[in-house]
Amino acid sequence: MTYQNYSRAQLQKIDAAHYLHPFSNHKDLRAAGARMIVRGEGPFIYDTEGFEILDGMAGLWCVNIGYGRHELAEAAAAQMNELPFYNSFFACATPTPVLLAGKLAELAPANINQVFYGSSGSEANDTALRLVRHYWALEGKPEKNIVISRTTAYHGSTIAATSLGGMARMHKQLGGAVPNIVHVMPPYAFDLALPGETDHDFGLRAARAVETAILEAGPENVAAFIGEPIMGAGGVRIPPASYWPEIQAICERHDVLLMLDEVITGYGRTGEWFAAQTLGIKADTITTAKALTSGYQPLSALLVGDRIAATLVEKGGEFTHGYTYSGHPVCCAVALKNLEIMEREGLVERVRTETGPYFGAALRQRLADHRLVGEVRSIGLMGGVEIVKDKAARTRFQPQGEAGILVREHAIASGLMIRAVNDTLVISPPLIWTRETIDMACDRLLRALDLAAADLDGRA
Repeated sequence: MTYQNYSRAQLQKIDAAHYLHPFSNHKDLRAAGARMIVRGEGPFIYDTEGFEILDGMAGLWCVNIGYGRHELAEAAAAQMNELPFYNSFFACATPTPVLLAGKLAELAPANINQVFYGSSGSEANDTALRLVRHYWALEGKPEKNIVISRTTAYHGSTIAATSLGGMARMHKQLGGAVPNIVHVMPPYAFDLALPGETDHDFGLRAARAVETAILEAGPENVAAFIGEPIMGAGGVRIPPASYWPEIQAICERHDVLLMLDEVITGYGRTGEWFAAQTLGIKADTITTAKALTSGYQPLSALLVGDRIAATLVEKGGEFTHGYTYSGHPVCCAVALKNLEIMEREGLVERVRTETGPYFGAALRQRLADHRLVGEVRSIGLMGGVEIVKDKAARTRFQPQGEAGILVREHAIASGLMIRAVNDTLVISPPLIWTRETIDMACDRLLRALDLAAADLDGRA
């Protein structure tokens, strides 16, 4: 029996009885009933009632080539029929992860030539943490194991990945974080810049908070700094141009490894294959997942730089780490086909030269003057819109976060799926969006802002 044999109410009843959703208040969700998404085609998703929604979140930052790509289903079926699974343990390999590793080395920055597979970004960040600490131990410096991260960073939901991240409400439920992880201020100028401080100076100040933490701990004790090139789940926080060059210089000055989390930004989001290339960052590890398969299969790939890989191979002996599904042949077959489609259709170049610039200009021109909008920012096909009560003073509605949720709900009702992170609206669409879909999204978001403004006026 398939889902078509069930009504929405029947599905919601089963959902409420048995399904624990991620990042959900289950009491509220079960009272309201989950929205049942049943189909996707191109840039659109559809619910059980046939309502069409323009997907402004690419699923969850991942469906970069859009929905309904039969080539990916065919690639998965072909691999399943030939060899549905075999492990990569005990000196074994299967062809698709081998070929994918070669392809990723081709696309990655020049100093990245090795790949370690998992099933999620959380797993990849766990692996990265373990790997950088293992690297320093192999180099005879086991005390060099502190990792510097940032508050409001998101690096996943496993114990290690949550510890690396800087989400306070996640830490509160952790019951004990992985030790030797230190958090400093994020490069979020909208909230944290001082009066009169330029973007350039703020970027330097935010970067130097990392150096202060390194010096306080002692460089001889600090293994790495981890950061997202653009803080995605924190609310598309784009650092000033001065930030990453200063971070790079600080890491090199103190012999601290640079771990880049590109689970969101990897595979074309910023107009290059990796944001490291867009922003000119030389990383020792790059965590990727999500858009590697456009979300059609769960797969992560930790890209490992030559410095770490050389030590691991020559001095490491057995690296006692891995997963049953590391290098799953079906997932890797789908990833290979996904990357082939992206290259064939020129999606990354299109984001860089056409849709990305148009997206940024449209957001600014259409939304920036709205009385609820405090700031609009974007890079490639990734945008953030700050919702404020007072534009000049940048004050928020209270309780904070409810205004963002209100706009989001009006947007979905108007046929646009977006995300609200506190009072920041997040838009991260499939890379197949065109000027037409960008204009459609702006129309629907403007309507949502107007409806939310009327609601907020009524509450005053």
